[in-house]
Order: sequence, then C-alpha cells, then structure tokens
Amino acid sequence: MDYAKNILETIGNTPLVKLNKLTEELPCLVLSKYETFNPGNSVKDRMALKMIEDAEADGRLKPGGTIIEGTSGNTGMGLALAAIVKGYKCIFVISDKQSKEKMDILRAVGAEVVVCPTDVEPTDPRSYYSVSKRLGEETPNSWYVNQYDNPSNAKAHYESTGPEIWKQTDGKITHFVVGVGTGGTISGVGKYLKEQNPNIKVWGIDTYGSVFKKYHETGVFDENEIYPYVTEGIGEDILPENVDFSIIDGFTKVTDKDAAVYTQLLAKEEGMFLGNSAGAAIKGVLQLKEHFTKDDVVVVLFHDHGSRYVGKMFNNDWMREMGYID
Repeated sequence: MDYAKNILETIGNTPLVKLNKLTEELPCLVLSKYETFNPGNSVKDRMALKMIEDAEADGRLKPGGTIIEGTSGNTGMGLALAAIVKGYKCIFVISDKQSKEKMDILRAVGAEVVVCPTDVEPTDPRSYYSVSKRLGEETPNSWYVNQYDNPSNAKAHYESTGPEIWKQTDGKITHFVVGVGTGGTISGVGKYLKEQNPNIKVWGIDTYGSVFKKYHETGVFDENEIYPYVTEGIGEDILPENVDFSIIDGFTKVTDKDAAVYTQLLAKEEGMFLGNSAGAAIKGVLQLKEHFTKDDVVVVLFHDHGSRYVGKMFNNDWMREMGYID
C-alpha cells in the first residue's frame, strides 16, 4: 500500500505546469512551479517543516513548546500543520493588511492570531516584527522562528525546491523568476541552480514600496523607497538575512494594480486559481520579455492559493474600490 504516514510527508514534489495564453507574446517556454499542491497550499510548507526540524534537533524547540512567528499567513499555515502533527502550540502575529481569509485559516488550524498595524516602522513596538519578538521573549517554553533571518528557510529550498526544478526541466532551465519576501526561496533555489549551471539567471519580483530593487542595484538602503503597498507576501521594508543579493541577477517591480489584475487573469485565462504574488510574478515575467530567447526555459514559482484572496483580488467590488478595474 502506498500512503503518507502523516500530512507532512506530502510536502514537496510539486508539478511544473506550462503557461499558455498569458505568455503567448514571449518567445520562450514558461513553466510554473505550482506550489499550491503542498498540503498547506503554499511554498512555505517546505521551510516551515525544515525550520521546526532543525530547531528540534539543536534544542531550541522543546517538547510541548509554543511556536511564535510573524507571518503574512502562509508560513503560519505551514508551521501550524507541523505543530499539529508534532504536538506544539502556535501564536502568530500578522499585519492588518493581510486578507481576512488568512487570519481565519490560521485560527481554523488551532493557532492564536495577534493582528498588528501595517503602517508603522519595523522598529515600532506595535509592528509585527516587534510584537512577535516580544512574545518570543515573554512566553515560557517558546521558540521565536524568525523566518527572515533563519538559515533553515533558504536551506529548505536548496535541499528540495531547487533540485526538483533542475530534475523536472532535465537541467534545461535558463531563468528562475520568483517574488521575494523573506528571501529564502530565491536564495536557496538560486544557489542550487547556479551550482549546477552558473549561466542560469535568477530574477526577483519586487513591489513598489519595497527596498529590494534599489538596494540590489546601488547598495543603498533608501528609506524613501518605503511606503505602504497592497500586494501581499512580497517586498520588504527591511533587509532579511535570507536574501542573498549575490545570487540574484536583477529585480523587476510590479505595481499593486498589475499584481491584482494578473491574479484574476491567471484564473480566467489559465485556470490557475492562485494568490496575489502569482499575479505579480507572471506580470514580472512579461516585463522581462527582452531577456528571453526562443531556446530559453523560464521557471516562475507560484507561491500560494487563490482561496486566501477571495475577499480581495477575486472580489470585483473590492477591485473597483481600489481602482483596479472599471
């Protein structure tokens, strides 16, 4: 009989799916690494399990402990699934710009959810960085995950996502494109792929209001680049240790409107019911058109599932209110 011993054994080995209609104008083959096939419906299941296993191994996470993390929703889901199987409690800190669905889903899997304001400095005691850190210090027998600076995040993608993509493309991949938030995916996958073939180009998708693109190009952390934005799960107002800028060949920025519109188009044109960052990612691929030739194989990673955005990007009343559609 062929079965998984628990839900965690179903993480990884997600399919590569060709894009057709939205990429008609591109000369190359565009394949999506379709991470919603993970049990928590996102790429974050991979690094959540890896971070927990590594913390168990070195004693940072003890039996019966409480896992504490600031999350935009998906890392929390991955951590919660592992916590259920392994017997831990979870407290997740989330910013108020995240969709209601994400908060409801985290509560549905037994987590305590603390909501913080988005429009504050990272150092502000009310920010979700500060609150999660403080809860980690105050809660007995707890472990503060800190996905931004936790090396197990990038390591998970170096050990699983990168090798899967290399094998699935038979080593023919020429470009890897992915939205950048904590930096674990782009850095882990990018490192593995460039070790196999240094000519592979690694592109990050950034958003307006985030510091990544300018910092990568100039080495300047420009606070004037920082302002609130709508796109969920990518971009940052800090520089996470997991972002290895030396592995990244370049960034392209995608507007909130384009990210939202292309999230809908993926569903309507490709039958791909995906999250907000997938809309940003595919628009980013289209913006990079001049970098591709007919012989190229471009892999774009799609992070999470459309069910987390039903009240926002898939709600035309919300889309009209935001001025994204007529």
